[in-house]
Amino acid sequence: MADRFKLDLTRLDPWLRERFPDLTGAITAEKFAGGQSNPTYAILVDGTARMVLRKKPPGVLLPSAHAVEREYKVTAALADTDVPVARPLALCEDPDIVGTSFFVMEHASGRNFWDARLPDMQPAQRGAIYDAMITVLARLHAVDPVAVGLADFGKPGNYFARQVGRWTKQYRATETQTIEAMDQLIAWLPANDPGLEESRVVHGDYRNDNLIFHPDRPEVIAVLDWELSTLGHPLADLAQHVMAWRIDAANFRGLSDSDLPALGIPTEQAYLARYQQQAGSGPIDPAHWRYALAFAMFRNAGIRQGVYKRALEGNASSEAAALHGAKAAQIAALGWRIAQGEDDAHM
Repeated sequence: MADRFKLDLTRLDPWLRERFPDLTGAITAEKFAGGQSNPTYAILVDGTARMVLRKKPPGVLLPSAHAVEREYKVTAALADTDVPVARPLALCEDPDIVGTSFFVMEHASGRNFWDARLPDMQPAQRGAIYDAMITVLARLHAVDPVAVGLADFGKPGNYFARQVGRWTKQYRATETQTIEAMDQLIAWLPANDPGLEESRVVHGDYRNDNLIFHPDRPEVIAVLDWELSTLGHPLADLAQHVMAWRIDAANFRGLSDSDLPALGIPTEQAYLARYQQQAGSGPIDPAHWRYALAFAMFRNAGIRQGVYKRALEGNASSEAAALHGAKAAQIAALGWRIAQGEDDAHM
């Protein structure tokens, strides 16, 4: 781990002990592997993980990016719903403690799956894991933002238009070369906005590696990484999650090149049908779904471009960050093909 990401315990140790008197013993910190955005650490006491700390990265940051304060707020609001989260414990906005704002949360002990193909499982086990994932996403979208105190967590309605504008600005601020497909999407998305107005809490990056599963059962015990959460349209959240069916395993840890029936993993159509069943919603308009997927690819490419730019500036929290420049172009190209209806075989 690079020294710039080493967590200085000089001020953190007394800060933790003041707020959590039961932390008796030697406190250490270990950075979790992976993660391109907000560095995340296990806080250990005498070698045993007791809680998790998530902080903003060092360096100059884009406006509204890396908002750990928002992560703390949304997880606190959802802690007593049937959406499983790692319960937040304390927020610190004083940069003098560890250099940036951070929060600490409970340590959720369980399984985390980085490979969407779940290679160490049997078909029935994989199917159960995927059913658990889509069930929790439907539960999240069923939460009433007003009832849980999140009425001001984002602007209601007009989600796609606002997000396209936001990510266009973010992309332009981190642009290092011309990506033709991004320019095409930046023009196409506003011109084809379906005007969907429903507004719910959306996670923004809901995928298997942002979930902690029960050690033994196919049950999600914590949804992690709420940095991109806001009030938005559920279809955008669903499309971000289902992106995995459109991207390959070798480059993106996806499913597009896998034999899904043999693996026991539902097809995209079957997965969407299960979501509709769990959410109690009607059929998804194919044109709306195409738009949502194109938007998801556009936003993902923008995020990857930002990671790449931070890598060039030395601020990214993973050595793999430098690879994201080429991947941004690949994802944007796929998004443009989807927008043009050239990737409809999955639908």
